[in-house]
Amino acid sequence: MGVKPSSRGCFGWFIVAVILALIIGAIVYTVKKKSEKSEGPAPIPGPPGATDKKYADALKIATQFFDIQKSGKLVDKKISWRGDSALRDGSQAKLDLSKGMYDAGDHMKFGLPMAFTATVLSWAILEYGDQMDVVNQFEPAKDSLKWITDYLINAHPEANVLYIQVGDPDTDHGCWDRPEDMTEKRPLTQVNTSFPGTDVAAETAAALASASLVFKSDSTYSSTLLRHAKELFTFADKYRGLYSESIPEVATYYNSTGYGDELLWAASWLYHATGDKSYLQYVTGQNGKLFAQWGSPTWFSWDNKLAGAQVLLSRLTFLGNKDTSNSGLQMYRKTAEAVMCGLIPDSPTATKSRTDGGLIWVSQWNALQHPVASAFLAALYSDYMLSSGTAKLSCNGDSYKPSELRKFAKSQADYVLGNNPMKMSYLVGYGEKYPQYVHHRGASIPTGAKTGCKDGWTWLESKEPNPNEATGALVGGPFLNETFVSNDRNNSMQAEPSTYNSALIVGLLSGLVTTSSVVQSFT
Repeated sequence: MGVKPSSRGCFGWFIVAVILALIIGAIVYTVKKKSEKSEGPAPIPGPPGATDKKYADALKIATQFFDIQKSGKLVDKKISWRGDSALRDGSQAKLDLSKGMYDAGDHMKFGLPMAFTATVLSWAILEYGDQMDVVNQFEPAKDSLKWITDYLINAHPEANVLYIQVGDPDTDHGCWDRPEDMTEKRPLTQVNTSFPGTDVAAETAAALASASLVFKSDSTYSSTLLRHAKELFTFADKYRGLYSESIPEVATYYNSTGYGDELLWAASWLYHATGDKSYLQYVTGQNGKLFAQWGSPTWFSWDNKLAGAQVLLSRLTFLGNKDTSNSGLQMYRKTAEAVMCGLIPDSPTATKSRTDGGLIWVSQWNALQHPVASAFLAALYSDYMLSSGTAKLSCNGDSYKPSELRKFAKSQADYVLGNNPMKMSYLVGYGEKYPQYVHHRGASIPTGAKTGCKDGWTWLESKEPNPNEATGALVGGPFLNETFVSNDRNNSMQAEPSTYNSALIVGLLSGLVTTSSVVQSFT
């Protein structure tokens, strides 16, 4: 009769195996952590490398929307269905305000978002002009920028006067017509010493200061831009007040929630443009303490420039001003780091403001503004780290490489370009599936149609796709549940593009189209 084997021996060997596995795992983990700690920074990139076709193709499309939005006499008409429009804008004040760009699907010229468009586009050109040039988009971007800055210069006829709006929103939005056929009155709105607008004046100062760097090879034009920027900043700072409180009717569409961010943003750009340390003192001294909200991350948008200013001033600590004793600059960098940590998905402080598909989602209206703006800042910060040889970003004790910020930036761009639950591109003209019912007057009305203010509504309500493609338009985007009502032109919440969205997506795509080291200084 055989002897029954004991189960104790098997169990003992099992315990030994488990202990050995734990020991080996601990050794591997320790070696890995030591390796990570000793790992140096990634190689500093050189001149632009190979292009990523996806982002290159998207960038070439995105820049075209600026041509669609141009007002005035179109010298080099690039969009077949567009023509001259608003040639008499500003004439009642004996000014030429015919240029500039229409805000969105309407025919309004709103000064605050238009100036923001110019500032962001300038920043993109300054940081990524070499990468734009690789895909032949450098000159088109500069041309679009100048179309806005020419307008902004003319909108500032006196030191303390700035015209901040052309058109009456109620009248304008009561019509559905092509810009070439407009007959409605287009009144002017200004801020001045009696009706101040610190926010819009400072944003315009930021736009012109940053543009002065873009056009520095044209010394006369650059000097003109900088002179207006300085005057506008002085005006904005001396006569403080929200433009939407001074002129309550503007609050319906672009209500400003503060002006401290624009003052810091403008002063930051003026420091970059002039090297005048009084502007650096402005942002790091008492005004920084009042307005910077150090330690509190915010979302970058047409209304709030704090995150943009924090990243822009961080640039000085990475590539320029190495004076670590400037505690104010260090506070901007620390806050910028907090913004970045909030964007990296697996960071301990990652924001929960995302869709299930990973898109940053902050607002139901124009939902894509915040993720694209955030991704643009992440791409910039990643490149600052790479160009300065900075290996890691610390988020509550966890370390992240520049590549992880770039990965986040790509994730947001890829979502926009079709990697989303709807399997559609939100950039009109890119990919096989994109919005066909864009909320845009010019795109929705055939060029041969003769429509006035009211009879054009037929085209808004038409069940047919737009007869003209709004190429390059970045529409508002999905709801939080990642759905998009694609067959309703009147769905302005989701289907309306905006010019400032285009500046942001152009900036983001320019940063992703290839890699290169950012310049040490803009001057």
